[in-house]
Amino acid sequence: MVTDDRDEQSELAAHEPFSALSGVQRKQLLELGPRWNDDIVGNRKIVIDCYTPVVAAAPRESTQVEREIAYGPNARQVLDVFAPEYAAHEGGALREAVLFVHGGAFVRGSKSVNGEIYDNVCHWFARQGCVAVNVEYRLADEAPWPGGAEDVALALAWVREHAARWRIDTSRIFLIGHSAGGAHAASCLFDPALTPGVPPESVAGLVLISARLYADVDTRNPNAGPVRRYFGEDGSRYAERSPLTHAARSAVPVMIAVAEYENRFLDDYGAAFFLALLRHRGVPPRFVQMRGHNHTSIVAHFNSGEETLGREILAFMASTQRAT
Repeated sequence: MVTDDRDEQSELAAHEPFSALSGVQRKQLLELGPRWNDDIVGNRKIVIDCYTPVVAAAPRESTQVEREIAYGPNARQVLDVFAPEYAAHEGGALREAVLFVHGGAFVRGSKSVNGEIYDNVCHWFARQGCVAVNVEYRLADEAPWPGGAEDVALALAWVREHAARWRIDTSRIFLIGHSAGGAHAASCLFDPALTPGVPPESVAGLVLISARLYADVDTRNPNAGPVRRYFGEDGSRYAERSPLTHAARSAVPVMIAVAEYENRFLDDYGAAFFLALLRHRGVPPRFVQMRGHNHTSIVAHFNSGEETLGREILAFMASTQRAT
């Protein structure tokens, strides 16, 4: 059988880590993985610098973007909506929605680091026919625990209230949280301290990517200081404020993804959350380890041509379809 080299290259780019990058960059990131925790800030910059021009050149002409929409009174309580251009057409089919919550160790970060990262995540989901929402939230110094989770709940309520504008199916809204954003998303759905909390039927599924699911200030944790700034000085309360403690409280479908090279302990917490859900539900949640990837590239690669994690998330979303 004759195959087209372009098809083979496209297939490679869809599945191999860093295959959308140049050979030099791919080698650089593969070598960087085992040294990730030696210099997280510097290594993160390398990853972002590699992926920014790639995702900037990716297709996006069919996506309509509305930015800096307020969902609350604070300057950081804003969100961006990425929608297929046909999503708002009168009489068009209802669309699934994805709310993406970025990371930043609770004390920093932005929904759009440089105009491309993390917009790339939302551009990719919009290209798949979803309405994607990029959520900003208050940081630890202004809104310590449970402020971030409260903001995610507020953003979710805002999207549900305005769903008709973008033809969003309110029974098919998914939360995706990366790093600290994963902690906020999980707390939003699982933590009993958030009263009245988010009704389970408000969310069709939760995707936790490299999420900090336990509040720890272990001296080996490179973000121990930021964890303390968000969760408070009283270490005796860390367990009760950690999403991992409350894994049995919700029936919301969950998918967990971790990188091979994580910020220290985050892969352990993802595995622990998996086991807690398995014990509680008797059925394992979807779990993906992104081989070769690191804590930043696991999201920076979206819309670059590499689609392994994106396709896994779409499969998870499809698996939550309600029987009709």
